Amino acid sequence: MSKSKKIAFLTGTRADFGKIKSLLQILQNNESFEPTIFVTGMHMMQEYGYTLIEVERSGFKNISTFENHTDESTMDLTLAKTIEGFSAYVKKINPDIIVVHGDRVEALAGAIVGSLNNILVAHIEGGELSGTIDELIRHSVSKLSHIHFVSNSDAQKRLIQMGELPESIYTIGSPDIDIMFSDDLPTISEAKSYYEIPFEEYAVVMFHPVTTEANFMENYSENFVNALVKSNKKYVVIYPNNDFGNKHIINSYKRLVNNKNFKIFPSIRFEYFLVLLKNANFIIGNSSAGIREAPYYGVPTINIGTRQENRALHAHINNVSYHSNDILEAINTQTEKVTIETKSFGKGNSAKQFLQSLNTDSFWNLNHQKQFRDV
Repeated sequence: MSKSKKIAFLTGTRADFGKIKSLLQILQNNESFEPTIFVTGMHMMQEYGYTLIEVERSGFKNISTFENHTDESTMDLTLAKTIEGFSAYVKKINPDIIVVHGDRVEALAGAIVGSLNNILVAHIEGGELSGTIDELIRHSVSKLSHIHFVSNSDAQKRLIQMGELPESIYTIGSPDIDIMFSDDLPTISEAKSYYEIPFEEYAVVMFHPVTTEANFMENYSENFVNALVKSNKKYVVIYPNNDFGNKHIINSYKRLVNNKNFKIFPSIRFEYFLVLLKNANFIIGNSSAGIREAPYYGVPTINIGTRQENRALHAHINNVSYHSNDILEAINTQTEKVTIETKSFGKGNSAKQFLQSLNTDSFWNLNHQKQFRDV
């Protein structure tokens, strides 16, 4: 490669930033590449902790921001606004490739802009199963992308089943695993001190709206909070994402503000979150963190409802209904932390494999004109 390749990363949430962070780090001081970051979505919203600050504190260069949320707070209008903003950004910087992650509308916007402007699009963690609207978005992003960085062979097989070319798929694991076992993570004492968490023992709470069940989220969140209060245990509570129905969850959390058993945060910096998760008695809710990160730390998960029903599951995950009694019973019978050997999402060397892929001529010579390969 003669000149440095410009790589535009798009991030809209604290979660997807955690996924791309190690990839950005390995490129940051590499003369062959010029990474840029388009920051939008929840990062720009005060009510979710204004996590743009976390991106800026990471020391990355070439950060641009864009507020994509609308007063109507509907996903279609957010998508439209993100396309408009990202399109202007792409025309300004002229990247060689756009990198998006996962199943959010920001990723869909990035893939649409790239594919319609004849720019290579790379999708991280395509080919996975989840549920609700997320699954539709994830598979749509995959079909709009030219290159796929997947977590495991199951995801690779699904993409091939969807007609993607095998040579366009790179199995690198889940990039956040790199950071999970980094020597640079803070200590649990530092994490508790930073966030003023007084609990000796605690569980992590992460409960997100299910868009296809939005009409029931008020009832679901009330049941959830009732069970947490009745359990009389200590909890570190993190706000939900900004999908439709989240207001019901946030309103339910207001009941916990003056309860000494709860510490509530709009957001927690990714490295600090990992340390808090690693040292938790268990994680409860419906976050992918209970399916992805928790098994690597041997932390038991109480997974509530349908949001993660199609995800890869491990024996330590207790799947329960939305009923308060079922949730409370799961809390009261929660098992001890266990040692789990899992390689479902890689070995913690995703960034190195990502860089190796970028350093091959075959990567950049992939046809911009998408093809469908029959199985």
